[in-house]
Amino acid sequence: MTAPHDLAPLQLPDADSAEAWLRARTDDGLASARAVVDRFRADPPTDALAALEQWDTVTRTLSDVAAAGSLLGNVHPREAVRDEGDRAEQEVDKLATELSQDRALHDAFAALDPSGLDDEAARLLARTLQDFRRAGVDRADATRARIAEINDRLTELDQTFSRTIRDDVRSIRVAPERLAGMPQDWLDAHPAGDDGLVTVTTEYPDVVPVRTFCHDPQVRHDISVEFLQRGWPQNDEVLRELFDLRHERATLVGHADWPSYDAEVKMIGSGPAIPEFIDRIADAAREPAGRDLATVLTRLQQDRPDADALTAADFSYYEELVRKEQLEVDAQLVRTYFEFPKVRQGLLDVTGRLFGLHYDPVPDAVVWDPDVTAYDVTSTVDGSAVGRIYLDLHPREGKYNHAAQFTLVDGVAGKQLPEGVLVCNFSRGLMEHDHVVTLFHEFGHLVHHVLGGHGRWARFAGVATEWDFVEAPSQMLEEWAWDAEILRSFATNAAGEPIPADLVERMRKADDFGKGTFARVQMFYASMSYWFHADRPADLTARMVELQEQYSPLRWIEGTHMFASFGHLGGYSSAYYTYMWSLVIAKDLFSAFDADDLFDPDVAGRYRDRVLAPGGAKDAADLVADFLGRPYTFDAYAAWLAR
Repeated sequence: MTAPHDLAPLQLPDADSAEAWLRARTDDGLASARAVVDRFRADPPTDALAALEQWDTVTRTLSDVAAAGSLLGNVHPREAVRDEGDRAEQEVDKLATELSQDRALHDAFAALDPSGLDDEAARLLARTLQDFRRAGVDRADATRARIAEINDRLTELDQTFSRTIRDDVRSIRVAPERLAGMPQDWLDAHPAGDDGLVTVTTEYPDVVPVRTFCHDPQVRHDISVEFLQRGWPQNDEVLRELFDLRHERATLVGHADWPSYDAEVKMIGSGPAIPEFIDRIADAAREPAGRDLATVLTRLQQDRPDADALTAADFSYYEELVRKEQLEVDAQLVRTYFEFPKVRQGLLDVTGRLFGLHYDPVPDAVVWDPDVTAYDVTSTVDGSAVGRIYLDLHPREGKYNHAAQFTLVDGVAGKQLPEGVLVCNFSRGLMEHDHVVTLFHEFGHLVHHVLGGHGRWARFAGVATEWDFVEAPSQMLEEWAWDAEILRSFATNAAGEPIPADLVERMRKADDFGKGTFARVQMFYASMSYWFHADRPADLTARMVELQEQYSPLRWIEGTHMFASFGHLGGYSSAYYTYMWSLVIAKDLFSAFDADDLFDPDVAGRYRDRVLAPGGAKDAADLVADFLGRPYTFDAYAAWLAR
């Protein structure tokens, strides 16, 4: 976890020079990577370690270019900079495809003698050769050319898909009296316009509380429809081409379909294992989901006796009423304890204590928007530099509109410090506790990135584990947002009173209510992610409705096309199952902690050093076993779901 102090963080540009800076960083980085490759081709190293070091320099250089492009392409206020960011990613993908299909490079690596390498270097060589094979290096020239063409088009389609979702912010106009039930601070932040109407957008700080608290069912329905219609109809055609090209890409290198190709490098191992896992979770959740849904439906029928099912427009509202009336948890009362500035500081205090970190604000750091804050991260043990983080946590026009951790710099020991960015869209005032949990979750990725950024190889830096393990550390960190004593350290109301322990206990019980429903909805999403790629249906809407009826307890709202804004169809492709796969592991990881002492330094230190710090230097299953002292099991998750 240590790093020398003389590694300076990346100096970001001001707004006026950002476009030119990003263009130069892209062009210079690509040229630098090409120069290393040219030297490699001209005089291929016969020493395996020397060859790997040169190749890892190329990996690190391209990763840094792509990371800056991806970040600024998603968050910068100026469209020209966002476009330049998209170009950076496209150029990196193009060069990466070219290099991965270069037979001379492959042959040079295949000829290396791995006998003198340590385990980590040998792992890197094996992964490098696997990359070449998966890229089609051993295929005919025409096939390799087609793969390159497909890769370029896939990058364009993925960016178009994401950009369409990001830019498609919709709204409804509502008379103020129809917003009865909304929190007062929300109402204060949404004054009526000149026409006497209030604008409600599909951004999360609007749509989540409106669907949860607004008494008017038509308002909830109307904003739900707009939310579920984002990206439609443009993304329908984009996705169908995306699925077809991914399928072709997979078959060109010998796989049956895209899920099989994608799963080869994940913990799950094979494409057909994905629907088996989905059905295992869905079956385990069937009874608790049915029980909880019946309770919510009964409450809906008190207001609408003819109702026979729940949709997304009603579920959050009536689930909240059940929690308030039957479980004695009032989310509007709960949120009075979660003022954003206190939550942010509490997050830093909790994670700093847990992982032995200190966050030093950097007020003079150049950032892309005044909302963004920068912190230098140091070790509390020896004061050594760990990395730099940026927090960009509120919505604005043109910004990525979900929640994610973005890499800015991949950390490599002795070469560069890890830097990461948290991009979210939270309220500036009071937060729902669900959003507090989300903040802890996403910060888990950020901590993983900086702690795992001190190894020898860029290829294994940060969250470079198998993709179906990536979420596990973040899901486990959510547990610290549920502990009563921890919450009382930062969750205080306007009078300065900490959140009562008995309220937190009721919140836990209320959160347990509905987890079966949540699991079934997640399996609907996972099944859509898988079957859209496996079957490539001509009518995506019809297939979505079939899968929703099969897995989700919530009825489809007629005329909506949720898949068009399901952003995970981009990056996660056929592997949305990974969220639940990771949760199974996260529950097992958490079982090693003492519920009465979540800051136990021995357990926390072992977790930090054996799971987070190695990054992707070992298989995820081995990281977990190193920490638990045994292979992970399904038991902890099954017990949690059943209770």
